[in-house]
Formats: sequence, structure tokens, C-alpha cells
Amino acid sequence: MATITLNRPDTLNAFNDEMLEQFSAALKAASRDGDARCIVITGAGRAFSAGQDLSAIRARSEEEGGGMSFREHLETTYNRIISSLRSIEKPVIGAVNGVAAGAGASVALACDIRIASEKASFVMAFAGVGLVPDSGSTWFLPRMLGFARAYELYATGGRLTASEALDAGMVNRVVEAEAFDGAVAELAASLAAAPTKALGLTKRAMNRALGMGLDESLAYEAMLQEIAGGTEDHREGIAAFLEKRPPRFSGR
Repeated sequence: MATITLNRPDTLNAFNDEMLEQFSAALKAASRDGDARCIVITGAGRAFSAGQDLSAIRARSEEEGGGMSFREHLETTYNRIISSLRSIEKPVIGAVNGVAAGAGASVALACDIRIASEKASFVMAFAGVGLVPDSGSTWFLPRMLGFARAYELYATGGRLTASEALDAGMVNRVVEAEAFDGAVAELAASLAAAPTKALGLTKRAMNRALGMGLDESLAYEAMLQEIAGGTEDHREGIAAFLEKRPPRFSGR
């Protein structure tokens, strides 16, 4: 298991350029680490992430020539991070320990599974600073909540508590604050002991199916199943079933 901690607690883990660069590098390292069969993303202190550090936006605007444009900044930072989260063929857990706002909420939504502390909340903060939801938010949230409810949250800058997010289908489970770290560790250990290749291929299939029809999905599943059927974990799963014992998956 690999844990990536967003670590600027004095700013509620708001993203500046340095932190975005470090986050991207940490994702790349975890994706390549064969021993890291599950990735956990969480925040230091009392927040998951408050989103983009607005002081960094002002600093860029005051640079000679106006600095990097919004589009360039998104394309070279957040967009790459979100694409990495969706394409890493390992389970990615968003351990939402506190507030997840703006791009911080987008990062949480891009994870495969979200487990939230009872102290967590989700805030669609973009309209409050005159901006459009970004970092994949307009792709993820309407699929989870439907158009009307997602748009209302964007337009009003609404906040969802952890329990409201659970009821809406945004998170998989909510855990009492005192039990949160243990619950995250237990879930991560369970996923890390699972057949990693099969879970990765499942994620690939689900990502592709969102943009395909049924016939295409059937064909794509068959192709991926051919790959999964050649793994050591498949052979181990069959052997364990026939021998009536728990499987010992290696992730290969």
C-alpha cells in the first residue's frame, strides 16, 4: 500500500504549484511501484484539501505578461493528475478526512472509492470566485448526482456533509472520526491483498464502458478477460477454490 498525504495543513492543504508537482510525482511513483497494490490519498491535519491556493492565482496574474493562463495551468497540473488517478490500474482510495473544496473535491471524486470521516464535507466552491468547476468535476459530479442537483451545488457553492454525500452516492461509507484511520487501513489492506491485475483491468473496463455502447463493452470485456485469464492470480484463484482454501494473490 502507498499513502499520499496532501501536506500543507496551515492552508487546509490548498494546492500551490509545488504541491501539485509533488502530488503528480508521487502518483507516478506509486503507479510504478510493484509493491504498492493499493493507493490511499488523504490530507494532513483537519482538511482533505481546500482546493487551489488563491494566493497562487493572484501571484501568477501579477507576473510580467500575466503569467501562465488558466487553461495552461489546468492542462499541465490538475488535468494530468486527474487523468493519472483514473488510469492507474490499482485501487485508489480517497480517504476524505475533512473538508474537500473546489479542486480538492474534484480530486476526491476522481478516486475509485471514497471513505469519509464524519467530519468531512464537500464544497463546490468555484462560483464563489467566479470560476467554472474544473479538474474533472463536471464529468464526475453529474454522473453521481444527476444534472439538476449537481448544477445547484455549483451555482450556489453548496456544501454537503459526509452523511449527505453518502446519501447522494458520492462516498462509499462514512466512519466516526476516532475510527477513521483504522477503517481506511483495513480497507486498503483488503484491496492490496486482492488480485491487482484483475482490479486494474476492471477499472479500465468501467472507464471505457462509460463512453461505449453495450456491444462495444461486451467485446472489450472479452478482450480484457483474455488478459486476466493469463495472470498468476487467476491460476491461484482457481487452485484456491478447488483446494478449498483462501487465495494468496500476488498481484501478478
